[in-house]
Amino acid sequence: MAELTDKGRATRQRIVEATALRVLEAGVDGTSLDDVRAATLTSKSQLFHYFPGGKAELVRAVAQWEGEQLLAAQEPHLSDLSTWESWAAWRRGLEDYYLGLGRWACPIGSLTAQLAATDAETAAFLREAWAAWRTRLADGVRRMQATGRISPSADADRLATAVLAAIQGGLLLSQPERASWPLEAALDSAWATLRASPASVTPAGSTAGSAATA
Repeated sequence: MAELTDKGRATRQRIVEATALRVLEAGVDGTSLDDVRAATLTSKSQLFHYFPGGKAELVRAVAQWEGEQLLAAQEPHLSDLSTWESWAAWRRGLEDYYLGLGRWACPIGSLTAQLAATDAETAAFLREAWAAWRTRLADGVRRMQATGRISPSADADRLATAVLAAIQGGLLLSQPERASWPLEAALDSAWATLRASPASVTPAGSTAGSAATA
């Protein structure tokens, strides 16, 4: 596709965001290009101008955008994660982000469940999104290890993966409940896993409370 003008990039982004909203509400199979055209007031020729590969290319663009949005929504806390207080602030911000979506669902988690086994190209975008998130959390664990708050012998990548698994499992159980408590319970468990790795030293002023009190 030729280099887009500012107006063209804005139009393309508007299509991506409208499609992301529709996919979150109705799923990939429940989202047609006609739905997208109606939501964005674009013609068929316009849609294929921005996404020559059709729906598959558009969904991949949604997956990439959702991954970027998910990381951005966790800032500035995700780039800190150097104290138990900063982990607690990150957790509160993440819960607020999912509540703000209007439903207890993770966009990239939902896309993974729908497409990972059937669309290898989109699965590659989703792997990148998960890897980026896991890396940022693992970096936070390593910062905690560097200051003695988490044992240096702990596997930072495995701890980060456990946190991600808790988030996704908690969200899945929260959906039918239409309530946050399953997500909160899952994050409590992930928090306990982080705390269970004995620190090599106890930093001045640190406490061993729960997420709510850290």
